[in-house]
Amino acid sequence: MKFKNTLPVLLAILVAIIGFTSCEEDFNTIGSEIIGDQNINAQLDESGTVIAYSHKLTPVQTNGLPVYQLGIYNDPVFGKSTVNWLSQVTLESTDPNFGDSTELEEVFLYLPYFSTEEVVDEETTYSLDSIYGNTPITIEIYESNYFLRDFDPNTGLQETQKYYSNEGPTFENFLGELLLTIEDFKPSNEKIVVVEDDPTTTEVNEEEALIPGLRVELPVEFFKEKIIDMEGSSELLNNNNFREYFRGLYFKVSSPTNDGNLFFFDAANATITLNYTFEGEDPEDRIDAALTLLFNAISVNVYENNLPTSIVSDLLNVNETEGEETLYLRGGDGIITIVELFGEDTDNDGVPEELEDLREKEWLINEANLMFYVDQNRVVGGSNEPERIIIYDINNGTLLIDYTLDITSGEEPIDAFSQHFGRLERGSDSDGDFYKMRITNHISNLINKDSTNVRLGVMVSQNVKVPDFVDLKNPDLLNIEKVPATSVVSPQGTILHGNRSSNENKRLKLQIYYTEPN
Repeated sequence: MKFKNTLPVLLAILVAIIGFTSCEEDFNTIGSEIIGDQNINAQLDESGTVIAYSHKLTPVQTNGLPVYQLGIYNDPVFGKSTVNWLSQVTLESTDPNFGDSTELEEVFLYLPYFSTEEVVDEETTYSLDSIYGNTPITIEIYESNYFLRDFDPNTGLQETQKYYSNEGPTFENFLGELLLTIEDFKPSNEKIVVVEDDPTTTEVNEEEALIPGLRVELPVEFFKEKIIDMEGSSELLNNNNFREYFRGLYFKVSSPTNDGNLFFFDAANATITLNYTFEGEDPEDRIDAALTLLFNAISVNVYENNLPTSIVSDLLNVNETEGEETLYLRGGDGIITIVELFGEDTDNDGVPEELEDLREKEWLINEANLMFYVDQNRVVGGSNEPERIIIYDINNGTLLIDYTLDITSGEEPIDAFSQHFGRLERGSDSDGDFYKMRITNHISNLINKDSTNVRLGVMVSQNVKVPDFVDLKNPDLLNIEKVPATSVVSPQGTILHGNRSSNENKRLKLQIYYTEPN
């Protein structure tokens, strides 16, 4: 009975203690928290110094990429880009036994495109993804005699070997036999029906359907001599031996004009299939079999870019001290924009004076954005514009803290991480207007946790869900060592207003919404 009477009193005391503790904690941490997007009573500051300029990258690492591409893309602003591909192949089954009286019937190469499947009234159709341009191109497929190493001998075989976007001429010095020339090639969204003749009927039975892709027949005699006739040899015993023996294929594209088409493909599911028959127990019976080669070892994309002279001139004469009127972004071994915040460090203590002032004010950061406006007078709008751009820490080659805290990370790539990397905002004419890069946590840490004020890199992105980075071949005077891999595989580009744009309303600016402590 006494226990029941005293319980409400004890609960009241406990609540009071918790409330007092919470208030004390709030007081102690004020100035270091972020109040999401609640801009109630928040003030806006756009006075912070922002310096931005663009830079042509040195050759970039192009092995170990998330996806690969092949073709020719003529960007209406940045000009023609040619992308070739070198890849090793491996045996799906090593040390194969082909049976007696083997006859190689046919050999097919298959590079599946990225596509979306839709079934309507039991009819399957496909929409292709990541296809740029629709003008026919020519594709030549060569045997390659260039050996791609797993490890770099210059590091005592302690690091993986890196291959770069400018190594096409080297690879082409080691071309072997031309296996096939594909003329007037354009990607098709039609499914591929694989058929097999049944000798007991006059009908052709549909065996299976493959998703859309490049599927062509390769010369039988070459693969008979290269693989079938080598049965039982050490060259086919394991894939280390096989990759030394058959060093891969080189895909070279060309076009009589500046136009063409460029497509992404799923190298993880690309194959070369050798269909053969061998003698059964009854010599008159022939048994069907297949050997599959995979593209699951080392692959390298190489680029040839023809930038317009006006853009080349702009990139050679950037103002790194005051920033630029115009900013350029381009994928591939392309163009990066560098952003520096809060001005100069005049007293050489490692912290810009503007940032020191903000730290003294102890602002509570509600939201912070970098606003990049598209220069619509110089960009061809619509589908030519990249839907996503990304921002990262150049000094350390890492993504910002805002990336790891973005609650949209589970969305599809087109919408993922959209709180941090805002999608291209388009006007009623579907042309791009601006990108909002929300860096709230990064700015809050700079002001309230004494984080280092690093340089920020801005690049286009093919898929913002890929967090990987690749190396530059020669870190230059700007000391950029790594760039996001998703930028290297993007063929598109855009032009943005810089911090010194003649259009003051569209100048690059840092927006800080803040609340002052009482």
